[in-house]
Amino acid sequence: MRTRSLTFVSLLFSTFFAVPALAQQASTSGIALDRFDPSERGSDWFAADSLDLRGHMRPAVGLVLDYAYKPLVLYNASGDELTAPVKNQMFGHLGGSLVLWDRLRVAANVPVLIASTGGSGNFGGSSVGTSTGAGMGDVRLGADARLLGTYGSVLTLAAGVQAYLPTGKREAFASDGKARFLPRVLVAGDFGQFTYSGMMGLDIHAQTDNFAGAPYGTGIRFAAGAGMRLLNKRLTVGPEVYGSTVVSDGGDGFFARRTTPMEFVAGGHYRVTDQWRVGVGVGPGLTRGVGTPVMRVLASVEWAPEVKQLAPPPPADTDGDGILDLDDACRTVPGVANLDRAKNGCPPPPDTDGDGIVDAQDACPAVKGVADADPAKNGCPPPPPDRDHDGILDLQDACPDQPGPADADPAKNGCSPPPDTDGDGIVDPLDACPAEKGEPNADAKKNGCPKAMVVGTEIKIMGRVEFDTSKATLRPESDAVLSAVLAILTDHPEMKKVSVEGHTDNRGTPATNKGLSTRRAAAVVTWLVGHGIAKGRLSSRGFGQAKPLDTNDTPEGQQNNRRVEFHIVDGSGTPATPPAPPTDKPATEKPATEKPATEKPATEKPANQ
Repeated sequence: MRTRSLTFVSLLFSTFFAVPALAQQASTSGIALDRFDPSERGSDWFAADSLDLRGHMRPAVGLVLDYAYKPLVLYNASGDELTAPVKNQMFGHLGGSLVLWDRLRVAANVPVLIASTGGSGNFGGSSVGTSTGAGMGDVRLGADARLLGTYGSVLTLAAGVQAYLPTGKREAFASDGKARFLPRVLVAGDFGQFTYSGMMGLDIHAQTDNFAGAPYGTGIRFAAGAGMRLLNKRLTVGPEVYGSTVVSDGGDGFFARRTTPMEFVAGGHYRVTDQWRVGVGVGPGLTRGVGTPVMRVLASVEWAPEVKQLAPPPPADTDGDGILDLDDACRTVPGVANLDRAKNGCPPPPDTDGDGIVDAQDACPAVKGVADADPAKNGCPPPPPDRDHDGILDLQDACPDQPGPADADPAKNGCSPPPDTDGDGIVDPLDACPAEKGEPNADAKKNGCPKAMVVGTEIKIMGRVEFDTSKATLRPESDAVLSAVLAILTDHPEMKKVSVEGHTDNRGTPATNKGLSTRRAAAVVTWLVGHGIAKGRLSSRGFGQAKPLDTNDTPEGQQNNRRVEFHIVDGSGTPATPPAPPTDKPATEKPATEKPATEKPATEKPANQ
């Protein structure tokens, strides 16, 4: 009995692993025949991927056994089977993966050819057969990145690429003999207990020679799975469909009969413990494409530690004020509820005088007062009235509705009009240019000043010279300022030479800015000559960004640097009293389309606006 058993085992072994005689004479080179490409370790599917990319430095390793019956069959013109060059093929896929930063997964798969048997035949003038025995398949390296969603959500989206190294045994139909690449997009998700997965990629082959008369090479690869999660989601069961089709060779292989292998596998994966998972699957081939077996059987075992979801700690109320720390802005000091999250749970600020204005904002914290927009007066008692704001309280002002200076005579106190030296109707205390007739201006620094006046060797202008955007075309708004300069030049013929100079900020190139400033200065000269000034009295220059008056790091500084200046080169006029120097930065320019609230120094728009 023992002898008969040994004889039967020996016969079975020799039948499965024997070397066919014609295989040694095969002249057609082998290809990577196995159409089953296992998912990365840690997946709930065999060919599809559940995209469990949780954790950091989270590993998974496992073995997938893959047996295919008749993956390569030659048929005659009538569709009858001639021979099976590869009748039995069995791989063991050793693989591992590592998840990083809850988003990236790197992985490797090493297919080991355990056995390959078959016959041989002649097809298209070439003999086709396989060698037997163990060997290597093509090593696969891969990386995938999660783009959207998380494991178990309705939709998880990822993208990645796999590279296949030509390490396999080509004569055993375990390799193309050349590298392959698979850029791909993957989706997965759960709806309650229902779960699904899908993959689509471009299978790029460096080996594109036809095989057995059929197109072979670059193609589209796809996989999909759908099923249910049962037993508290420890068991995932459901069918998978996967396959590919050739798109190279002029398109003659695209979804053709022999170039589109497709398979169906029904199976499941069960998590035995939080560390270990096993799986089994079986299914037929759906087409007669090259590599499609009559039947495939799969089995897997994996070590894939589950990600533990820690329960959130109970809500805390450290200061015991009834407001949870998550909502308490002052969680170590008891306080009161407040709709303002920045103050919720904090003690109310002190208000010593009880006037409703907290001490931190009360300029008079010990005396009840009233709210005031001026921080120096907020919370203080209202001052005695001074309706005309001349500094003399109404109780002592003989003219409480008309500003006036103080006077020892109670009947004149606050009534005498202040002097107006230049007679422009703006009293000297309010006139920034008391010796020069000017116009009212809401800007105290320019109130009572003319639009242009002689200061030393320069004709200072208090308004703006405006141009069209990025051009040297004067805008009508410039007429008032230029008319004031025209009047000075007309009244002072002794000014024999005046240089009109244009300046810009640093936006744009130096060459562009210099050219624009030169053209704009020339446009001002043209305007003055056109209004009666002799051309020989004027010259123009453009300095571009070379002579800034202010910083170019702020919009205000850049506006100050965009200007037109008038310098007296030969002769001088009667110097005027300059306006009081500003206590802060010069007023900035506003866009030409807006009417400024105050007069601005003559400026230009930037060359690049």
